[in-house]
Amino acid sequence: MTTHTAERRPARAAAGHPHTAPPPAGAARRRRLADQARAWAFLLGGLICFALFSWYPAIRAVVIAFQKYTPGNPPEWVGTANFTRVLHDPEFGAAWRNTLTFTVLALLIGFAVPFLLALVLNELRHAKAFFRVVVYLPVMIPPVVSALLWKWFYDPGAGLANEVLRALHLPTSQWTNGTDTALVSLVLVATWANMGGTVLIYLAALQSIPGELYEAAELDGANLLQRIRHVTVPQTRFVILMLMLLQIIATMQVFTEPFVITGGGPENATVTVLYLIYKYAFLYNDFGGACALSVMLLVLLALFSALYLRLTRSGSGQEDA
Repeated sequence: MTTHTAERRPARAAAGHPHTAPPPAGAARRRRLADQARAWAFLLGGLICFALFSWYPAIRAVVIAFQKYTPGNPPEWVGTANFTRVLHDPEFGAAWRNTLTFTVLALLIGFAVPFLLALVLNELRHAKAFFRVVVYLPVMIPPVVSALLWKWFYDPGAGLANEVLRALHLPTSQWTNGTDTALVSLVLVATWANMGGTVLIYLAALQSIPGELYEAAELDGANLLQRIRHVTVPQTRFVILMLMLLQIIATMQVFTEPFVITGGGPENATVTVLYLIYKYAFLYNDFGGACALSVMLLVLLALFSALYLRLTRSGSGQEDA
């Protein structure tokens, strides 16, 4: 019996039994290199696009910030002269003041509204899909088209906003034509146009909260506001912080609304940093000053991005723990 068994084992191995010897290390290495080469080949198109349309312009802008540059003429190195000239521009302070004010107003108005809408949508029992589409619909409208619609809406003469106020026997407003109301009017436009995606993200976060937490809070006698404060907000705290930082980064780069609706007016009341960069480059033909202002904005946004990455890492570390 032992002799026959020993004779059959080599035959099974030769016939392709599963317990065959592993392939040589060289073949496995070549197969791994081939897989990596295919992966890099698929990534090559995206890397080229990023290099040409994102990385190269960013690096080129930093270089031009230290040059006197006019298209068609050789650049001249001027050091920090562009930064000095931009800092002494009377519009510089107004642009940063308007941008920061816009960001604060957007946080006060545009940050709370999407969260409240998400809470309402999360409590609906019928027509959830319909209302989600309605909330997200403004995001699907091109930004310029949306701004032109609101420009007609805000028209102090025959605009829909004042017509509604007249029908309700309420005093009308100058909206974007008034220095006191122009920036707030633009915040409302930006909030309406961009809150759809934020609402859906909040809604996804709310639906991931275990229902047992709400049931336990109800058993303890917590009312609606207490459940939101002690259950909803803590459970969505990480998402709230991330969206707040992303909104700060986005609102610091506001351009479409001032450009299309107000043109920076009235009396520079809606000139923002990005709109001032546009004026330097395409109205003043001062690309060095435009790039210097862009570098300043880049540094500020990099600080917010660093904070965002730090919170992301700390949040993921807490979840893993």
